[in-house]
Amino acid sequence: MKLGRLAALVAGALAFPATAYAQPEIVSDSGDTAWILTASALVLMMTIPGLGLFYGGLVRAKNVLSVIMHSFVILCTVSLLWAVFGYSLVFGEGTPWLGGFGNAMLANLADLRAGTTLPESTFALFQMTFAIITPALVIGAFVERVRFGWVVAFSTLWTILVYLPVARWIWGGGWLATDVGTLDFAGGIVVHTTAGVAALIVAKLLGPRRGFSKTLLAPHSPALTMVGAGLLWVGWFGFNGGSALAANDDASTAIFNTHLAACTAALVWSLIERIRIGKATSIGIVTGAVAGLATVTPAAGYIGPMGAILLGLLGGSVCFFLVQVVKHNWKIDDSLDVFAVHGVGGILGSLFMPILFSEMFGGGGFADGANVSTQLVAQLVGVVTVAAWTAIMTLIAAWMVSFVIPMRVDEEAEHDGLDLHSHGERGWELD
Repeated sequence: MKLGRLAALVAGALAFPATAYAQPEIVSDSGDTAWILTASALVLMMTIPGLGLFYGGLVRAKNVLSVIMHSFVILCTVSLLWAVFGYSLVFGEGTPWLGGFGNAMLANLADLRAGTTLPESTFALFQMTFAIITPALVIGAFVERVRFGWVVAFSTLWTILVYLPVARWIWGGGWLATDVGTLDFAGGIVVHTTAGVAALIVAKLLGPRRGFSKTLLAPHSPALTMVGAGLLWVGWFGFNGGSALAANDDASTAIFNTHLAACTAALVWSLIERIRIGKATSIGIVTGAVAGLATVTPAAGYIGPMGAILLGLLGGSVCFFLVQVVKHNWKIDDSLDVFAVHGVGGILGSLFMPILFSEMFGGGGFADGANVSTQLVAQLVGVVTVAAWTAIMTLIAAWMVSFVIPMRVDEEAEHDGLDLHSHGERGWELD
C-alpha cells in the first residue's frame, strides 16, 4: 500500500509542471459576446424600423407603405441569402477574391472566430446585419416609381454581385486588405460607397419621378423622418462600436467619435440652410446628422475626437452641396440623396482617414513604417476599385432583372401611389 501510494505521489509530482505551465485554452468572452449580440440588434434596428421610417417620412403619403415594405423584404431575402451561402463567400476559406462554400448553411462554424474572442456564430450574425442594410440604403434612390418585384430581384442579385465580393476584398481577408492595405473600420467603402454609387446608377437608369424639377415633391411627414433618424443614430452606435468586435476601448472610442461627427454635421447643415434659405429645417438637421454618421464610419475606430469633429464638419458641408449638384446640375432624381449623403460621405471619410489617423489630430498613429501618403494611396485604390466594380455590376444586375421584370410602374400607378398599386393598401387610413 505504501509503495503504491508513493508511486502515485511521484507520478502526480512529475505531472504537475506540465499542468502548471500548459497554455490556457482560448475561449469566447461572455462580455464581448454580449456586446456584439447587442450591437447586432442595434444594426438590425437601423433597417427596421429606422431606415423604413426615415425614408417613409421623406416620400409622399401615397408611397410611405411601399418604402417600408422595401426595407422589410430586403431584410428577409438578404438574411436567407447570407445563411445559405453569403457568409461563406465572404468569410469562408477560399481565394483573395471570394470565399468557398465550406460554411454554406452556416455549417462548420468554429467555437471561436479567428482573431476575436467571439463564437463564430455571433460574428456571422453581426456581419449579416451589414449585408442587410447596404441594399436597403439603395432603395432611397428610386422610391415612388419602381416595381416591388424588381426591387426584390435586383436587391438579391446586387448583394451577390456587389456586396459579397467587396466585403470579401476588405473584411474577409481579401486582396484589397492584404495586398493593397485598404482600411475600412465599419463600412465607409463596403457599405456606403457601394450603396451610394449603386443609387446614382439606378436613379439614372430609372429616370426621374413625374414632376421632378417642375413641382415640389415634398416629404409628407418630417416627424416620421426625425424619429427614423433618431433610431438610425442610436443604431449607428452598434454599427461602428460593434465593429471593434469586443467590448473595449476601441468600441467606446468609435461610439464617441460617431456621436461627435453626427452632432457636428447636423449643426453645420442647419447653419448652411439658415444662411441660404433663412430657416433651419427638421429634414436638414437629420440629413446632416446622417451625413456625419456616414462620413465618420470608415474612420471611427482609428481617429480621435478632433478628427471626428473635422469629419463631421467636412461631411455636413460637402454632402450638402453635393445634394444640389446631383439634382440641379446633373438632373438625376436620386430621390432621397443616397449618393450625396451616403456615397460621398463614405468616400470622404475613407480618404481623409489617413490624415486624421495621425497623432497630430488625436488618432492612434501609424506603425510598422506606414505613413499618411502610403495609406492614402491604399485608400484611394480601394475607393476607386470598389466604385468602378459597383457601377459595372449595378448596371449588369439592373439590366438582367429588367429582362424579366420591368423596372418602373406605369404613369397611372405612379399617380395613384405605390401603396395601392403594389400592395393594395394605404399607409394611412384617414377616413
